[in-house]
Amino acid sequence: MLRHCLFGAGLLAMAACSTQVPETDEDPYSYSEAVTVFTAKRVYTGVAENPIVSGVVVNDSGRIVGLLPMDFEGEIRAVDNTVDFVSLPDAYLYPGFVDAHIHLLGIGQRELMLDLAGIGSIEELVEPIEAEVADASPGQVIYGRGWIETGWPEDRMPSASDLDAVSPDNPVILTRADGHALVANTAAILAAGITDDTPDPDGGTIERDAGGIASGIFIDNAMGPVRALVAAPTQSDLVAAYAIGAQEYVSRGWTGGHNMSVNPDHAQLIARLDTEDRMPLRLYNAFDIEGMDLAAARRFETDTISNRAVKLYMDGALGSRGALLLEPYSDRPGSIGLSLMEPERLEDVMQTAETQNVQLAIHAIGDLANRRIIDTFEQGGRGEELRWRIEHTQILHPDDIQRVADVGLIASMQPSHAIGDLKFAPDRLGFQRLRGAYAWSSLIDAGAIVAGGSDAPVEVGSPLIEFYAAVARKDLDGNSGRGWRPEEALTREQALALFTLAPAYASFQEDDLGTLEIGKIADMSGFDRDLMDIDEADILEAQAVLTVVNGQVVN
Repeated sequence: MLRHCLFGAGLLAMAACSTQVPETDEDPYSYSEAVTVFTAKRVYTGVAENPIVSGVVVNDSGRIVGLLPMDFEGEIRAVDNTVDFVSLPDAYLYPGFVDAHIHLLGIGQRELMLDLAGIGSIEELVEPIEAEVADASPGQVIYGRGWIETGWPEDRMPSASDLDAVSPDNPVILTRADGHALVANTAAILAAGITDDTPDPDGGTIERDAGGIASGIFIDNAMGPVRALVAAPTQSDLVAAYAIGAQEYVSRGWTGGHNMSVNPDHAQLIARLDTEDRMPLRLYNAFDIEGMDLAAARRFETDTISNRAVKLYMDGALGSRGALLLEPYSDRPGSIGLSLMEPERLEDVMQTAETQNVQLAIHAIGDLANRRIIDTFEQGGRGEELRWRIEHTQILHPDDIQRVADVGLIASMQPSHAIGDLKFAPDRLGFQRLRGAYAWSSLIDAGAIVAGGSDAPVEVGSPLIEFYAAVARKDLDGNSGRGWRPEEALTREQALALFTLAPAYASFQEDDLGTLEIGKIADMSGFDRDLMDIDEADILEAQAVLTVVNGQVVN
């Protein structure tokens, strides 16, 4: 019944079709076990028939055993009077917000490395590099991440010569925010064995100037030799990054994350962190693995860690012109982007994934990359029961929007990408192709399931920024521009489902997560403002005040 509702009417029907376990006790607020009662000014359940309550009663197993109506004035009774209260009289509770697309290791590493987010120009970019070089030993590699040239006064990406001016001897490698391009100085290029005659690899580009000289920009598969210069993290580095990333995320109000591009060798480490109470975030892992064999990773699942999916890549990113397009880039007519996996190979991988009972999460930005996934999925006679996902689903040909819903693919999308990318997307695509770009509302109207995420550390990774972007479709200053298509903004109810029930469905967990109902697991996010009612600009001013996972307060 639930599956029919999901695909018949889209996100809002998910909650409306959910089944609530009836209370059968004569006294509905008397419990035969110890309970914790969470109360707030309003508790949004995500369930259409009972959308707002005043409290949630949770047992020691972390399951919801009761919901208190808004006019509740009775008494909660439990065995041996073991009733604990967590009261938020001036705050608001929601089903646990889940980021459906994160890179948890990168989130933690961002806190530990040279963070270049927010850099406003090439001139600003070289300043922290110069400071790092001053403290570096001879030959030490300087590495950072997070720059993005959108809006820079130089109107271009940085180059090797820009970095050479402050670091002629130490290799410098700076990854773009999207992770699909990097800039390296001459010392790094030489250390990697790259020359001006080095050919572009399949699925990658070495950018060159008009004279054929390598500029220092490497895109997608061309990044490998340069990136290999960065020392691999030690075990202690990995432990620190994962733990810091998870704590950072629950502090923001996220209860879970769909963790993408995970090294399969990290499965045991992540599980160990959980057993040591250092992994408070619920994780659904999608691994980077060629053979689809998740048998080893599946041995390291816990009550809050699932290892069921594999991440693939069809193309690169729009900003670095690696997204694979049906027609050439408007600002580079000689290029349609990069193909990182051809349809024949994709079909082979899909067949293997079906055999191995593996969920596929496939990165696709450009309209051709997305179409190849839809075509291959459809031609193989595959259906919605697989719950395979397109990660980003960023640019669709308008003809393909309905097809995503019809074949049963899940669109895993990041609202903040739109409010950043739409400042340069018109240059890359032209205005006509924006009709199918960041088309959350059109996909939902077509009946597709859209799961919301952030792609952190590419983006900040804030549930409030993502919720705001979904309902406002404006930048963080409240501005929009030509081609931003405000009709693609979502209602508050749609946005709530985007980060709660849709990620639950996309991870096969809708029976346990995604709404606050009797019988479900008590994952809850609390904020100091009413996200369902306040002005859209005020969403960005809200603060996380409570994060609950498995009925336990983790922040």
